[in-house]
Amino acid sequence: MDDKKITRRDFVAAGATGTAALVLAGKAAAATPGGNPSIPPPEMSTRPLGKTGHNVKLFSLGGQATLEQQGTRDESVAIINRAIDLGVNYIDTAASYGRGISQTYIGEVMAARRDEVFLATKTHAYKRDDALKLLEDSLAKLQTDHLDLWQLHHVGATEHLDEIFGPDGAIEALTKAKDEGIVRNLGITGHADPDVLADAISRFDFDCILMALNPSDKHHLPFTEKLLPLANEKNMGVIGMKIPARGRIFREGGITTMQQSMSYVLSLPVSTVIVGCDNIKQLEENISIAANFEPLSTGQKAELEALTADYWDEASFYKRGAAGWGRGQPDDQNTDWMPDF
Repeated sequence: MDDKKITRRDFVAAGATGTAALVLAGKAAAATPGGNPSIPPPEMSTRPLGKTGHNVKLFSLGGQATLEQQGTRDESVAIINRAIDLGVNYIDTAASYGRGISQTYIGEVMAARRDEVFLATKTHAYKRDDALKLLEDSLAKLQTDHLDLWQLHHVGATEHLDEIFGPDGAIEALTKAKDEGIVRNLGITGHADPDVLADAISRFDFDCILMALNPSDKHHLPFTEKLLPLANEKNMGVIGMKIPARGRIFREGGITTMQQSMSYVLSLPVSTVIVGCDNIKQLEENISIAANFEPLSTGQKAELEALTADYWDEASFYKRGAAGWGRGQPDDQNTDWMPDF
């Protein structure tokens, strides 16, 4: 292992260091099908998802990692079923994840368990007709006749807003779908620039927002400074993403456990966090952390923020001007290269 950086895979192999990692020991057999239903799942607390009327568990499942990869159908379906068995009641995906693979795998489970979760997906098309076509495709792949939340995906530039809110923009598709009852709530997502999202939610009354949050946030373009308070003021459901920053948050001398990063975000005024998982073991560890969550004090949060001061550009690689920008990466309109977990 690199003596400076701990990868997400290394972290999972080593196991979480806190007591939360022990809660699910011996409970892996509880998954269905073929599990032991007599073993109760750990209880996660719930929080209101803004004005949606849904009480969401602290940990929610993101549709990336294994769930967007070809050839992982059986493992993906097992992860999704296990998540629901353990109380997860919010699942987030997007039309672009695996170019539809994620929605397809989730749809296989939704065919039998749709009523057990609040289901969210996204459109990366910012024009009305293109977004409506994506919606039709998403509903078919997800095997459902409605979405609980439909979101504008990866909004990171003023040019995106000009297109979305301009003539024949995607906002017309969102409002049409909600008016017709196909979509129950509307949302927006982004991780590049909090000012762009603040502008967006000032222009339109969205129900939810998915934003990037982890202990490195305060060091560059902080989402917690203006955007998070504005979303709270508007009573929006706030979903935190980029908790492990695709493993880049973990480093010797810095943040070393998922418990640290997730506890930091859950100590903020958010509704839930979404994380994409590689396997069932990782899923169970994350749910265990959420089930044993205790809010951090202001001082404890400050300590975690200080740990990322020397490598914030990597831990916040998804933000404009950080490590992911101008280093040979695709441009900011390509949603595939920057996952939402």
